[in-house]
Amino acid sequence: MRGIVVHLPAGNGGDTVTLRLGPGERARFGRGSAHRPVELRLGDESVSRLAGEIHATDDHWQLSNLSNSHAYLVENPEGAGEYLRVPPRRVGAPIPFEFSRVVLPSRRETPLSFQVFAPDHVYLDLDARGGSWESRTMTAYSLDETATYFLVLVALCEPWLRDHSLATVPTTPQVVARLHGHPSCARLTARAVSSHLDYLAAEKLRIDLPDGDRADRRGGKREAVVGLALKFGIVREEHLVLLPNPGPGRSGR
Repeated sequence: MRGIVVHLPAGNGGDTVTLRLGPGERARFGRGSAHRPVELRLGDESVSRLAGEIHATDDHWQLSNLSNSHAYLVENPEGAGEYLRVPPRRVGAPIPFEFSRVVLPSRRETPLSFQVFAPDHVYLDLDARGGSWESRTMTAYSLDETATYFLVLVALCEPWLRDHSLATVPTTPQVVARLHGHPSCARLTARAVSSHLDYLAAEKLRIDLPDGDRADRRGGKREAVVGLALKFGIVREEHLVLLPNPGPGRSGR
């Protein structure tokens, strides 16, 4: 993946917006106006007309805080509470997280926020030892096994790994229920699982699905993701230990 995907969900005072920015491209966010248009509109009076800017580069992205008074937080939802504070008037702060939540203070009960999916973190092949950079082999599918999206992928693959059954790929509500006991997934929602599935299909595994009915696309996307992950051994039986205890009614092999 080169460039970034920015997602502004509904409930931030504007419409849902998803942007794909290639290297060198920028997107502005803020309250906006006819004279100061923005790509990501945050409808709150405490947000500046032009609050900030996102800049995509080849291997990361940068955040500029154009506010004169408010600091912004960039959280790592996949980590153990890591975050960066970007102070007012800071330009081009580099963001190291692969998946980020940008949080702006507001007068509302819940802060304003949007998500940014950054370029893949690139990993060397485990067998690479010494030699020049050109002689080293990169992994074809660069996935972070500590990330929530990988837990979602393991939960989707679990029926086959336990029972060799592809007939019942878990639905989104079933994935939410399966991961509920995991410490990092207690607040996982169906919408979040769908977002992780979209990220896996489009960015991590690069699956091209035909157009069709939305429900059919969602079901087909789950099956395609599971099929590719199993075919190439991206998810294996040893990964089942990442899931919460199966509990009664689920037998492990």
